Amino acid sequence: MSAVTAVRTWGRRERQEYAGENDRPLGGYLAISATYVSATAASALLAWRTGRRPPTLGVWEVSQLALATHKISRLVTKDPVTSPLRAPFTTYEGVSAPSELAEEVRGTGVRHSVGELLICPMCIGQWVATSLLVGLTFAPTMTRAVIAGFSALTGADFLQHAYVALQQATQ
Repeated sequence: MSAVTAVRTWGRRERQEYAGENDRPLGGYLAISATYVSATAASALLAWRTGRRPPTLGVWEVSQLALATHKISRLVTKDPVTSPLRAPFTTYEGVSAPSELAEEVRGTGVRHSVGELLICPMCIGQWVATSLLVGLTFAPTMTRAVIAGFSALTGADFLQHAYVALQQATQ
């Protein structure tokens, strides 16, 4: 038995033992994880080769990064305007919150795994935060502007919700 065959056999057995009767797209998850790790490693290698270093971030910048990551993640995974990007991987189910959609994952394998990633704000958040950190390494001025803009938008969203809540409380 070749090493490749042995690894495939082991992988199939582990997938079956893990998933049981459930259909879990472990191969798709592996492909997505490999893409993330490869892109992150390639970015780190490029930074090293070009002598670039990520900036040291203070509490204020990390807070802005968190707000921007939150907003961009919600935009990618829930916003009606970005639904065409999710459409090949999801099915429209309805509205889940003000200005947010509920969608169900469709397909199998990698398609299903990408669908899960694209409807989960916490899952895509890792990709967004990493992308912003890579941006801070290679294009810090523009990336800081993007982070500031999305942080401001997050604050505005919370103010809009607070305003509506106050209006409803006074009625």
